[in-house]
Amino acid sequence: MPNPQQSQSQKAELFRSLHVPGKPLVLSNVWDSVSARTVASAEGVRALATASHAISEMHGVRDGENLDLETVIRWARIISTSVDLPVSIDFEKGYAPTADGVAKNVRRLLEETQAAGLNIEDTLDADDTLYSLAEASDRISAARRGVEESQVPAVIAARVDALVVEPENWDGAIERANAYLLAGADLVFVRRLATEAQVARALNDIDGPLSVICNPRSVPLSRLAELGVARVSFGPAMMGLAQSALSSAAATVTALGEYPPALSFPV
Repeated sequence: MPNPQQSQSQKAELFRSLHVPGKPLVLSNVWDSVSARTVASAEGVRALATASHAISEMHGVRDGENLDLETVIRWARIISTSVDLPVSIDFEKGYAPTADGVAKNVRRLLEETQAAGLNIEDTLDADDTLYSLAEASDRISAARRGVEESQVPAVIAARVDALVVEPENWDGAIERANAYLLAGADLVFVRRLATEAQVARALNDIDGPLSVICNPRSVPLSRLAELGVARVSFGPAMMGLAQSALSSAAATVTALGEYPPALSFPV
């Protein structure tokens, strides 16, 4: 059980220990304190992660670092302090044009919130243009430097978007994944691993733990565990799930139908 008295460093160490290939850490992504507390109260949940897309939508802007750093850190603090579980923050590209800026911002994130981990992605803009391999690796190294300077043993997940940009460039994606691990990432989050064969191949070719993002068309969760995946997340899909339930309930009551069973908040 989580201990509300745990320090941020203890939560980060716990978060790190939960990344076990074959027994994946399943992260239901959240976007505010209510969603965080709701997910944290679910049986078996061991940690949480934010989704930048969902938080951006909540603020009425598009995903892709269209929120300013102060807002991002404020919401990271709100979410990470609303629960006792470790929370990983989707930190997009680090909110800085330079590697040194990434290091500074990661240190701020960890010193000003209760974050236990963070994601850093390798796309330059909303059109999924990739940073060069050298620049992307430098930014991961900078994120590692920010973690070390904060003295919080936070987990860095490096997001690999190469297969989104060039679906046939498998070798390029693997080169990036392994370079990010050498640069200081604790695990790599590879997008667009759509089939069991791709997941198995990635696990074979990558020299470190693998994280994947899933939806109902993805490889079944039980099979991902059998293959040896270390972490699974869902991005903004959890917000979509909540929106779908809300839309359905609104349609039902508007049509003078039965009260939805979950309509139980005190009034």
